[in-house]
Amino acid sequence: MRGEARAFWLREPGVGEIRDVSLPPPGPEDVVVRTLRSAISRGTESLVFGGHVPVDQRSAMRAPFQDGEFPGPVKYGYLNVGLVEHGPDTLRGRNVFCLHPHQTAYVVPSSAVVPVPDGVPVARAVLAGIVETAVNALWDAPPLVGDRVAVVGAGVLGCSVARLAARVPGTTVTLVDIDPSRASVAAALGVDFALPQDAEGGCDLVVHTSATSAGLQRSLELLAPEGTVLELSWYGDQPTTLSLGGSFHVGRLTLRGSQVGRVSPARRDSRTTSQRLALALRLLRDVAFDSLLTGESAFESLPEVMPRLVSRELPALCHGVTYGPLDEEEEVPCSA
Repeated sequence: MRGEARAFWLREPGVGEIRDVSLPPPGPEDVVVRTLRSAISRGTESLVFGGHVPVDQRSAMRAPFQDGEFPGPVKYGYLNVGLVEHGPDTLRGRNVFCLHPHQTAYVVPSSAVVPVPDGVPVARAVLAGIVETAVNALWDAPPLVGDRVAVVGAGVLGCSVARLAARVPGTTVTLVDIDPSRASVAAALGVDFALPQDAEGGCDLVVHTSATSAGLQRSLELLAPEGTVLELSWYGDQPTTLSLGGSFHVGRLTLRGSQVGRVSPARRDSRTTSQRLALALRLLRDVAFDSLLTGESAFESLPEVMPRLVSRELPALCHGVTYGPLDEEEEVPCSA
């Protein structure tokens, strides 16, 4: 068991640092986890890093194991895979996913971790929190057999939604983005690709993830009459403009919000958050998700890497954070 660890903190908006932290002694129901890999959720973490969490949303936007307060100093993050070094026999020696910030080791209740199933490598398992959001979204607005679906915004969340929606029989799924290089990612995910101006309308469902007013406007334009736009973007304190003239009223269009903090009402009585996360991990047996792993850097370099990710100088879908030699990580089994 480790009594000390190192963690990435946002000291103030735009400035990160690595800090030494003391780990509390584990209780009888706790686990001690050594981090193998974490990942940066660029959309949300960019807003946090820039100090753009609105005052009235600071409580709602707290990560499960966040320390500090917005806008800073704050320790934030929620995509972490590690090895249980101490805890119940059922978990000791297993790889687990936890909604924990970037930190070399941590102590959490055993109920806060979900085992990584066999067939899901450590590098891919960090996507579980993103795929969980996609699962919840598709519980909120499930595509039906044969539906025409567009996903506007080919970030890691949009790509995850597209991959899951494409598995519904008969669906036609198009990933829409301003970056033509995302066409190759769409191909790897088994979906079509279109630039916004070239995307075909008449969609039964459009999922919006671009976090831009232009993307949300285009999402409404792509709908068939009485279709639904499911809004997954989070804008922080940035203003959003939208024109609701045109076909919005005459077409009886629906704009619906979705948020992963609570299980979708469609499954709230039958699924817990842990069961939802376990489902996301099982879905990650799909090798197509490897196309979303587009970069990595060492934990100690996070203070220099985060500003480059936020400014998009360093392009990435899911950017991994490593905590040791890659060959050592990959030797760790998925289960005991």
